[in-house]
Amino acid sequence: MSPLSEAYGDHPLDLHHIIPLDFESARTVPDSHVWPTSQSLESDDQLSIPTVDLMDPEAVKLVGHACETLGVFQVINHGIPLDIIGEVESEARRLFSLPTGHKLKALRSPGGATGYGLARISPFFSKKMWHEGFTVMGSPVDHARELWPNDYQRFCDVMEDYQKKMKELAINLMHLILKSLDLSEEEISKVVSPGDASTALQLNSYPFCPDPSRVMGLAPHTDTSLLTILHQSTLNGLEIFKDGVGWVLVSPTNGSLVVNVGDLLHILSNAQFPSVLHRVVLKEKEQRVSLAFFYSPPTDFHVSPLALNPAQVPLYRSVSVSEYIHIKGKNLEKALSLIRI
Repeated sequence: MSPLSEAYGDHPLDLHHIIPLDFESARTVPDSHVWPTSQSLESDDQLSIPTVDLMDPEAVKLVGHACETLGVFQVINHGIPLDIIGEVESEARRLFSLPTGHKLKALRSPGGATGYGLARISPFFSKKMWHEGFTVMGSPVDHARELWPNDYQRFCDVMEDYQKKMKELAINLMHLILKSLDLSEEEISKVVSPGDASTALQLNSYPFCPDPSRVMGLAPHTDTSLLTILHQSTLNGLEIFKDGVGWVLVSPTNGSLVVNVGDLLHILSNAQFPSVLHRVVLKEKEQRVSLAFFYSPPTDFHVSPLALNPAQVPLYRSVSVSEYIHIKGKNLEKALSLIRI
């Protein structure tokens, strides 16, 4: 078990917060999954999500500006071959297309952090989400064997290769982001070292829904990580909340990946970078699949504001990654306020 898995294991969940709905059998939306409707804006008119070319000589400046103004941006020329992204999406679809009873063989344990199940934020909401997920930390071999006793290696190879490449991209992005804060290479290397990191890959499925306007794919939340890198296929669904504007759609563009600031980067930047509140709504009746990669320092690493000039005071106390996971696991959206000085 990885240290990150152990950190999440401190908060065992009840099974009803882990087991997804049997979406195959759902002919109507059950009351347990009906959410109040809320308006969202098409990003074209109100707010443009910036796209940063990582080969651009101005990438540091562009990434820093995006982190500061929105907490989210899309990247192109990111170095992840599109055929590899396609393979991971294909394997995710292979997993989620299995019969419900079969998927439950890989169910996340109450104190576990990997395997099949609902989003970990489920206990904080009175209504259930129209979502099923599969979490990978390192090798998924134990759960994959349960799903495909004679054909699990392909899934494992694809997931492990993708995690390796996404970790390299995350390190590259973190260097750009931290350079935008005028941190020295020495300070950057304390936060970002190639060997040590806490990472997780989340495969998400938002199944066919008979009435998409009445459900919520993923409830509003911020990510715990330093940053999240998301491939969101071709269907709309991801929305971010911008103060003074409201919910704004982040439309997928071919070949791009979405990058968003998480709580730990918000702390490191001394609140200069907003940890972006986001959600997933269902726009179509058909299934939507996405791949989210979370990157954080090792669980024993202490995060504290780094980007301080002489006139600034730290807004947050130092907190280890595992302690913050513990605080967030109990308090969700109040977590940041509980470590604010």
